[in-house]
Amino acid sequence: MARITIVEDDPLMREELMDILQKEGFEVIAIADFHDIVAQIATLAPDLVLLDINLPEQSGFEICKSLKSKGIGPILILTSRDKLQDELHGLHLGADDYLTKPCNRDRLLARIQNLLRRFEGQPDLIDGGSFLLDPNTFTLYKGSQSLLLSANEGRILLALVQHRPEIVSKSTLRELLWGTDQYIDENALQVNLTRLRKTLRQLNLENQIETVRGQGYRLRGQVKS
Repeated sequence: MARITIVEDDPLMREELMDILQKEGFEVIAIADFHDIVAQIATLAPDLVLLDINLPEQSGFEICKSLKSKGIGPILILTSRDKLQDELHGLHLGADDYLTKPCNRDRLLARIQNLLRRFEGQPDLIDGGSFLLDPNTFTLYKGSQSLLLSANEGRILLALVQHRPEIVSKSTLRELLWGTDQYIDENALQVNLTRLRKTLRQLNLENQIETVRGQGYRLRGQVKS
């Protein structure tokens, strides 16, 4: 059965969550020492992390970001913070789901089972040279930083990573994005590349994509920083 790590500073809530999950047959480990949480979780290598946001030493948002930069997940944020901006912030940092407390037991278990099914047999992060890319969620990791790409941005970057250092033709990318190379405005692909480069600029990676005149695009090879 799957191993779940709980990061929750409220002792009563922590015990309740442990009881619920253990009764469902999960192997559960709850973290009660909130110093260097990321290292503890990395050592435990859980199949899923149940993560609170309001923690005594470090924000759950920071922990989520660090875990994702190490390829650890899935992460389900379970918190009393119910503002939309908090949920969006958590998801943009790489959280795989977000629930607010108090949470219905059956809803919690359903979300956990869904995440475990989604990530079962998930491929490892793909090495892009100066970054890592999750091929399922299109989350990009550079050091301790992470960035969630849009679907089109992710598809383009994944194709470039998978073919590097070879050139990926414009027709191949158009087929990938729209399922056809016919009747697609030449500028449509360029617009998507421009958006991707603008997004990559947030991590100083905008120069990773090289345009090869008359042929297509390729990823520059670099060593991860």
